[in-house]
Amino acid sequence: MSVYSTEKLVAEARRLAAEYRKATGKPLGISSEIAEFDAAKLLNLELCREKTGTYDAIGKGTREGKRVQIKGRAIFDEKKSGQRIGQLKLEQEWDSIILVIMNENYEPIEIFECDKDIILDESDKIPNSKRNKRGAMSLAKFKIISNLVWTQEEGNINDEIWENQASN
Repeated sequence: MSVYSTEKLVAEARRLAAEYRKATGKPLGISSEIAEFDAAKLLNLELCREKTGTYDAIGKGTREGKRVQIKGRAIFDEKKSGQRIGQLKLEQEWDSIILVIMNENYEPIEIFECDKDIILDESDKIPNSKRNKRGAMSLAKFKIISNLVWTQEEGNINDEIWENQASN
């Protein structure tokens, strides 16, 4: 058992990752671990102790039993376009994807959630796309098809208050 709490360790990891990027100009590859910690804490998820390869957490409370993939993206330059989220494992078993958007200090600023059926519908719209077959999706596209579920300013957001779905 560690002398340090997980929360203190993650806070130190945030600080070190931000300092490393400032010193080298390159990100330290720990944003996914920080995103998993933040999503679990902020959205009442239980992280899987053993990596399943298909999902990272199980929902509790309003997400009870939901199998969730968690993705993290630190945004260092908001003007930069073409940013992508990590590969989506479309053929595997999971129920939703949570994307934690972090600032340059690896602090969460927004969290989006999208159910698997919506992602599969979107990927089917462009059947011959190599990117879709690999489960690649732009950050902008994910934000469009998902729901904003948490912000730094508001905390948890009720689905009826903010829905980012384009009407069909």
